[in-house]
Amino acid sequence: MLAKLPGPIRIPLAMLLLAINILLHVLPLFALTLAKLVVPARVVRQACSRALVAIAESWIGVNNFLFGLFTRIRWQVEGLAGLRRDGNYLVLCNHQSWVDIPVLQKVFNRRVPFLRFFLKQELIWVPLLGPAWWALDFPFMKRYSRETLLKHPELQGRDREATRRACAKFRHMPVSVMNFVEGTRFTPAKHDAQSSPYRHLLRPRAGGLAFVLDAMGDALHAVLDVTIVYPEGRRTMMDLIAGRVHDIRVHVRELPIDSGLVGSYDDDAAFRGRVKQWVNGLWREKDERIARMLMAADAAPTGE
Repeated sequence: MLAKLPGPIRIPLAMLLLAINILLHVLPLFALTLAKLVVPARVVRQACSRALVAIAESWIGVNNFLFGLFTRIRWQVEGLAGLRRDGNYLVLCNHQSWVDIPVLQKVFNRRVPFLRFFLKQELIWVPLLGPAWWALDFPFMKRYSRETLLKHPELQGRDREATRRACAKFRHMPVSVMNFVEGTRFTPAKHDAQSSPYRHLLRPRAGGLAFVLDAMGDALHAVLDVTIVYPEGRRTMMDLIAGRVHDIRVHVRELPIDSGLVGSYDDDAAFRGRVKQWVNGLWREKDERIARMLMAADAAPTGE
């Protein structure tokens, strides 16, 4: 019913309720985080960690409910059968916009362990959300430009050390580690600048994926290869809140982690080549899958 409200009423109301949802969940989340920091007992900290995840999953669940109230999105999701709440997954996905994150949260919330993303260091300063991500053990990465690394070679490898520290923590909790393998959001300009061999994707970056696999080792059960398609074209968060997103298609497939994918990416050239070959093959398949999903969306009758 709320999706039928006029835009000037619907959009501010949706934003207000989303903001209230943030406050209602962030305040107890911060209180529990303080308890986790202050109380040294391991059993208390573990209980706080479980409660923090429960709060975050509730937060996402309410967001999903609100988007359902205020939007008319046709969802087509494939491949969720057999997923485990107690499994540990490395989730790989194409990246087009910030909308990808609420899409992934809707698809996987309470179906797999809580999704954790690698975030840019600057995002820790986002009001309320930044500290909340920190409290939930989202790893923050400081990325350096090529020019900065040339001037300060001592900074080389710091992002990898941050990855190792985060993954060491993840080994002791159920987790789904999210990795946007392209490293940035797709745009036609970036696609052209890279001379990408793929029609719908940027070139994948194998290094970050390899570091997670190496650091997590046998703690990971499987890779979840996720493909997101917006048949109407790339959309922004405001498009989502304003109800301008009408069709979202998601394909999920579970892949085993071959022993050949675990090794030293920096020191072993043969291993580095093997990982790049595997990722490039995965990306070729994903590119073809996106084309098929778009064709199916074009062929679908209006209102399906």
